Amino acid sequence: MPKRPSSKPKAVAVLPAGYGPLLADIKVRVRTAQVRAGLAANRVLLVLYWDIGRLIAQAQRTQGYGKQVVERLAFDIQREFPGMAGFSPLNVWRMRAFYVAHSGDGSNLSRTVTESTASGILSQAVTESGNREGPPEPFASLPWGHNLLLLHKLEGPAERSWYGAKAVEHGWSRN
Repeated sequence: MPKRPSSKPKAVAVLPAGYGPLLADIKVRVRTAQVRAGLAANRVLLVLYWDIGRLIAQAQRTQGYGKQVVERLAFDIQREFPGMAGFSPLNVWRMRAFYVAHSGDGSNLSRTVTESTASGILSQAVTESGNREGPPEPFASLPWGHNLLLLHKLEGPAERSWYGAKAVEHGWSRN
């Protein structure tokens, strides 16, 4: 069996000129790519959650779907994608609340967000963003946990927008 090459470089007495800056530049590029990949993945997940929320809100409005159908959806999604987190019944309700709170689509819904959530903690005013492709800024740039905190803790759309924008601008944590 051939020997595998050692992962440690052979000792080099003197590194060539310019090696230090080259290494520093590559490290910055790797870290930047890691952050960009994380942000891109977050945005894709938020658009998915937004779309699921949109589909549920529309089905409730047009088909009259209620709590049992939404909770069955959560169960069936979990069964289809075992081991994938994020599709508990409560989180599926939160997806709907996220969409309704930021889309302006809640004006024709017969039930409020509070009535449609299991825990009743997401009572919201509906904003008029007109955005149907995904969540509006600054919410599209925030992690899901940040968005949930804004929905839970703040009553109005103006407050949520202000805190969301500041969180993006200053890199605020959820605390």
